[in-house]
Amino acid sequence: MSQRVLVVGAGLGGLRSAEALRAQGFEDEIVVVGDEPHAPYNRPPLSKEALADEVAHERLAFRRKATVDDVVWRLGERVDALDLEARSAVVSGEQLDWDALVVATGVSARRLPVAGPPPSHAAGRHVVRTLDDALALRAALSPSTRLVVIGAGFIGCEVAATARTLGCEVDVVAVDKVPMQRPLGPMLGAELQRRHEGRGVRFHLGVGVERLLGDGHVTGVVLSDGAELKADVVVEALGSQCNVDLLDGQGLDLSDGVLADDALRPLRHGVPVDGVAAVGDVARFPNPRFDDRAFRVEHWSLPTDTGRRAGEVLAAYLRHGPSEAYDAVASKPWEVLPSFWSDQFDIRMQSFGMPGLADPDGVRLLEGDLAGECVVGYHRGGDLMGVVGLGMVRELMAHRASLGRSAR
Repeated sequence: MSQRVLVVGAGLGGLRSAEALRAQGFEDEIVVVGDEPHAPYNRPPLSKEALADEVAHERLAFRRKATVDDVVWRLGERVDALDLEARSAVVSGEQLDWDALVVATGVSARRLPVAGPPPSHAAGRHVVRTLDDALALRAALSPSTRLVVIGAGFIGCEVAATARTLGCEVDVVAVDKVPMQRPLGPMLGAELQRRHEGRGVRFHLGVGVERLLGDGHVTGVVLSDGAELKADVVVEALGSQCNVDLLDGQGLDLSDGVLADDALRPLRHGVPVDGVAAVGDVARFPNPRFDDRAFRVEHWSLPTDTGRRAGEVLAAYLRHGPSEAYDAVASKPWEVLPSFWSDQFDIRMQSFGMPGLADPDGVRLLEGDLAGECVVGYHRGGDLMGVVGLGMVRELMAHRASLGRSAR
């Protein structure tokens, strides 16, 4: 009998999962459902070059392998319900049964829960998670636009840098002591703040937002210390929330994405759910190269890594069912090396590993000059857990083989 795989989410993770299933020999039906009208596209440029140059979807779209030409792409549609026990879904009102499931639902932008104009592009309140978000924000930015960015993580700082390049007046507000404090630590965060300020970005750190001003459209931001910032546009760059509502009430741990084993099978009361895989930003899984605990990582490389692993495991399940052959694939050791990059003004930042696992006093300069090009190492005990480079690409790459637990 013919089998069907349902992929919920038409981003990079969904695409790579479909490609991996085909690469593993699965020839039956694959249905990919995505609520955006666009075919899978590259998201990191949305806060950088796409925002600066109004890049169209055609330039951001991923090149798809010919092996997935026969995949059914249901774009601009939503999965209304999922039932793991019945192995069925409701897609735009239609019941769709499946033999295997990929959960690639990703994350959504958090919104600021304060009084003020409604959270919409039309009201001047923007987020940057989708192509349509980036296009709407770009249309609102012009020289002398007064922009307030709420949040000083990577997306917030990338938007701030891009907006300054466009000639906007930019203020960044964050509760942290330095920009990008959580992923990079205070030393490198302070250096990046210095560079941003040298290009005219104004930071308001260690404060929150009390409320937004304006009726139908934002006109200002009132900070928790009473200061008031004028604003024509506000960008809420407050991190993400996992899209896991479809899995509510089905016995899974959804406290931070979908808790899974290292075969990416969701765990129900500690037992893997065969025939189901969580991939990309929504997956929380152990990576023995760095730790035995499960972590959720939103780095650009993870949708590809997890999509390939999901395709391998699900193809074995569909071919063999519960069996020794399937167990051999699912139990095969698997680890990944997370990576990301960020462009801010003329700063090219790259990272490998998991810097967030470092000890508070484990951040050290490994190469170069902090005020110029450098490589910073993030240590836990005697182990190098992550590296971040500002330039110095060759030196940065040389440290990749040393990353992870020495005792693994």
